[in-house]
Amino acid sequence: MENKFLHKAVVVWSNVCRFLLAVVFLFSGFVKANDPLGTVYKVQDYLEAWGLQSLSAGYMPYLAAMLCALLEFILGIYLFFGIRRRVAPLLVLLVMSFMTPLTLWLAIANPISDCGCFGDAVVLTNWETFFKNVVLLIAAISVFKWRQYIFNLVTTKVDWLISLYSILFIIFFMLFCLRYLPVFDFRPYHVGADIVKGMTIPEGEKPTVYETLFIYSKDGKEQEFTIDNFPTDSTWIFVDSKTRVKEKGYEPPIHDFSITSLETGEDLTDDILHSEQYTFLLVAPWLKQADDSGMDLINEVYDYSVEHGYRFLCLTASSEQDITDWQENTGAEYPFALMDEITLKTMIRSTPGLILLKKGVVLRKWSVSNLPDEYQLNAPLEKLPFSTWNPKTSVHKVVEVTGWFLGPLLLLTVVDLIWLRIKSRKKKKEKENKKETL
Repeated sequence: MENKFLHKAVVVWSNVCRFLLAVVFLFSGFVKANDPLGTVYKVQDYLEAWGLQSLSAGYMPYLAAMLCALLEFILGIYLFFGIRRRVAPLLVLLVMSFMTPLTLWLAIANPISDCGCFGDAVVLTNWETFFKNVVLLIAAISVFKWRQYIFNLVTTKVDWLISLYSILFIIFFMLFCLRYLPVFDFRPYHVGADIVKGMTIPEGEKPTVYETLFIYSKDGKEQEFTIDNFPTDSTWIFVDSKTRVKEKGYEPPIHDFSITSLETGEDLTDDILHSEQYTFLLVAPWLKQADDSGMDLINEVYDYSVEHGYRFLCLTASSEQDITDWQENTGAEYPFALMDEITLKTMIRSTPGLILLKKGVVLRKWSVSNLPDEYQLNAPLEKLPFSTWNPKTSVHKVVEVTGWFLGPLLLLTVVDLIWLRIKSRKKKKEKENKKETL
């Protein structure tokens, strides 16, 4: 009786662990596929933290980002449906055996702010990520040890179809989001976002208090000082300074939005965020790496904005020489402004990308692959659908993406089962015919 109870407990535990891993891997792989460029940026952060800057400039980060999203999503599918019950638990165990010590190093050394395992959808601290991975590692060990108890949700007749279709779906979804923009935008600059509100600390909330430490050396020994106990002895030699969080408080989701005119050096932030007029922002963190295939359309949008009295700015973190080269190569006549590179990368996942603002509210976003043309911009913005935002709700998008995944999959599965049944009937008929002839 005790052995029977223990057996049931092991079966339940192994399958609970299996579904936990499946959900986490599916979610992690999907959000990476949803924001492939964001995953590329995170891979580049890892490479720079490991001193491999030479690899971060080529195609390697793109390949790594896509393989990571594909592997996690497919392993999640395998575990969820009970496909490849020998290979999938082993691969999951290997992944968690690698990720757990890696996230421990991240938590101790803190070379990057977060691991990026769930993109911008769920941001965890490095210690939270490590403890999460400890739980997942225990689950992975359990599933691998008792993999014989994993039950199938589908028959072996269609598991190959689910596997193949899932691979094709996540690849095409990833390429779609890379060419256009993420279907789900979890960043504070999503369509409909009020940037001014995102920069404001709510009433009653305390801001984070920072403290600057000054490092001085004397007689070969270094010591840290604050502004309150600054050394008066002139024999101390300044070495470095650093800022740390003294008291954690509320941090607004947007805190580095600052626009400086390249031509005059004037701070344009407040003027743009509180302006009643429409503003087109062409966002290109590094013009050297920007895609210039849509420059004709961008120049048309600029001409359109001049004709109707709208503002147009190119925001970049590039050097003046790169800006000059861009102007010569593309015929750009629009003004330029400088902004922080990380903020620009966060604003839109396209290099370049186009954003339409009014009174600090994001009305529209376009990637370089779907810029508006003269046929769409055929009247003042007030008379076009661009003048207001009416985005799909998150629930609508979830239903739509789920439908795109499950709809064709169910159709293909039904077709495959019908075909198998037809083949089975043919074989049965052939056997009957052979018996009759005998």
